[in-house]
Amino acid sequence: MSCDEKRSNPHAFRNDAAAKVTGRAKYADDLKAHGMVHVVPVYSDEVHAELVSLDVSGAEKMPGVVKVITADDVRRIGGQPTWSYLIPDYRMIVGAGDHIRCNSDVIALVAAETRAQALEAAKRVTSVTKPLPVVLDAEEALKNPPVFLYEDRVFEGKKNNVVNHYKVRHGRGKEALSECDFILEHTFRTQHHEHAYIEPESALCTLRPDGVMEVMGSMQHPFSTRRFVAAILGCPLADVEVRSIPMGGGFGGKDDTAAIVCARAALAARLTHRPAKLTYAREWSMRESYKRHPYILHYKMGVKDGRFYAAEVEIIADAGAYCSATPWVTFRSTAQCCGPYPVPHVHCDVYGVYTNNVFTGAFRGFGSPQVNFAIEELADMAAEKLGISPVEFRRRNMVRQGSITVTGQALSSHEVTLEKAMDAVLAAANIEEKMKKCSHGVPAEGSDELYGVGLAISSRGMSLGGEGADFNSAIINVNFDGSILLEVAVHENGQGAESAFMLIAAKELGCDVKRIRYRMASTSNIPDGGTTVASRGTLMGGGATVIAARNLKEKMASVLCKKLCCAPGEVTFHDDRIWGKDGAVSMSWQEAGDAFYWSKDYPYAFGVFQGGHVSWDEETGQGDAYFTWVYGCQAVELTVNRKTGKVKVLGMTAAHEIGRAINPPMLLGQIYGGMVQGLGYGLQEEMKNEGGRMKTLNFNSYRLFRAADLPEMQAFFLESGDPNSPSGAKGIGEPALELMAPAVANAIASATGERFFQIPVTPERILARFKARAAEAEAKEHGVGKSEPEGT
Repeated sequence: MSCDEKRSNPHAFRNDAAAKVTGRAKYADDLKAHGMVHVVPVYSDEVHAELVSLDVSGAEKMPGVVKVITADDVRRIGGQPTWSYLIPDYRMIVGAGDHIRCNSDVIALVAAETRAQALEAAKRVTSVTKPLPVVLDAEEALKNPPVFLYEDRVFEGKKNNVVNHYKVRHGRGKEALSECDFILEHTFRTQHHEHAYIEPESALCTLRPDGVMEVMGSMQHPFSTRRFVAAILGCPLADVEVRSIPMGGGFGGKDDTAAIVCARAALAARLTHRPAKLTYAREWSMRESYKRHPYILHYKMGVKDGRFYAAEVEIIADAGAYCSATPWVTFRSTAQCCGPYPVPHVHCDVYGVYTNNVFTGAFRGFGSPQVNFAIEELADMAAEKLGISPVEFRRRNMVRQGSITVTGQALSSHEVTLEKAMDAVLAAANIEEKMKKCSHGVPAEGSDELYGVGLAISSRGMSLGGEGADFNSAIINVNFDGSILLEVAVHENGQGAESAFMLIAAKELGCDVKRIRYRMASTSNIPDGGTTVASRGTLMGGGATVIAARNLKEKMASVLCKKLCCAPGEVTFHDDRIWGKDGAVSMSWQEAGDAFYWSKDYPYAFGVFQGGHVSWDEETGQGDAYFTWVYGCQAVELTVNRKTGKVKVLGMTAAHEIGRAINPPMLLGQIYGGMVQGLGYGLQEEMKNEGGRMKTLNFNSYRLFRAADLPEMQAFFLESGDPNSPSGAKGIGEPALELMAPAVANAIASATGERFFQIPVTPERILARFKARAAEAEAKEHGVGKSEPEGT
């Protein structure tokens, strides 16, 4: 069903809309507390160095300074200045005698009466450092390292800079390449990609009289934040309560970084015995926050009888200075290394590698946008080599019902809808006819505009899969007046998760959604449900909500059945009332609450949803990597000016299978937003790095698409339901982003006749290619060989 068909839905719902559009919603930097101190970070300008000594005496004498905090203060209270949730390597504060491993490392915190005083005092913190060799290229760090970033780290039996190494050994692996009709061998590169959320990181922390540290901040995952705070304070998790407040954008970027900002503010509150507030300037945020991993992807893709037959793949992910979520991100790249194609013979190695760059972590898409960029270009290249259309090649090769993935998983537990998604895009945008009009480097007479169309398809494993434990919980509490409180162990990141859970609960309970109030979430209210990543919010949180609602109905039926003159199994819930057999007797929710009160019982339920079976063999990369999958297709139509290299996007179309649509207007917004982020990833967004120092530290230099730059977009979604999801819904957050960059690369190739193996494909890179080709043509005319190395 298309989004267009559902746009007229009068029941579009967003529980927080009024507060946000009227300005009543309070974000982290809006919060204040009586007597609070203002905290700012202190950086070193080094990229890799030993911090020999630190002198804070000058800062301590400055007006208004309450405390200058160092790693020694953390150790004095029994905390850990170094911590993280996978490999505990992140220096929340670098101490004297330790190593500065990237230019974003913080060496001290200044707490003062005002922010201006703290900023001025921070300038007076001085340090003595001993520079160390810098390694910025991930391939060099892996294969020919000038230095080991962690001298004591031994991985796979030797010292190296490897964070993690995943493998896929499927079929006869690379040996089958010799049987192929032809082999496509290319290297692809992707960039540091900034999340570009509007709200920078901010936190307000208060040490309560009961000894509990209360944390409110702009963070993506309260439970992860609680672990960072407990680590730096050296206290049990129960001594930290993280409360959820509205967040001004995240896209995966407010997990580690935001949690660390909260931890630093909590440390200041603990040491000063006053509320502490730390709000990042944009420059600090862009300097310190983790980015999407830059990838180097080496592919040998063999084609036999018109199909992808064998692949040898090496992927190197730049983790930067710290591990963060690199093992999780690269797991997805491994399991999906051949995209939506069931290649029978695969030999794949994926490495996360330490460098002295800013660290990298979770970003919407989570290891699939990089891989899809390579795979979907290879699909177009294979089609061209075979003399068939890109559509026909994909139709021959894509996963179908019962297909075996490269990890050996049979896609049989759900409906495989990839071809339906592609057909929806083809029909909506008339793609196959438009492909016949592409310029392929030859403009129309009298024009400098080269016209092109490109598409990309994907299959995506849902939720964490084999990289983690997928379970979640929900609490439904019916008050004695019939009003309902709902809380789910998945954080609202601004995507409308709370609204989706309320709609799911209302549908399952047969009540009006206005009856339900979503409770302000807190880590002290409900058990840890895992991070809001991997498009698992609606799938996992919605599943837990359904189960909680069913548990509640069972309990309510057992108590109310006598008043409804029927057996418990005959009680039904619909039309905002509770009914007996055949609707002969009914009661309101308020009457039901009153009945529970006088029965001395509680209409309360706790629901847990556990994801389906997954498995993973570390040595072979075989197993059921995910318990269910989603499918999608996106296409783009554009022109390239052959004199300026400027790309003008004319239209974008998407179709995604999402199980069941819970809130169609919000779903539409997620697809549009994902397409725009993917467009920026493919065309212009790039963090400039000079010698390990990020140079694009504000939005005046980091190029984002504006609304005025965007064309008309159309989006469609397919609803198939899913037996693996109690609500029938799956997710759209990440699938919506992972396809537009490869579609853009393919469209630019069909317009210019030139392949680009590195993103973003900027006007500068396009003009450089045109210039190189002109020079090559001239050299060829004079009898000189090819002047440009392959793969640039």
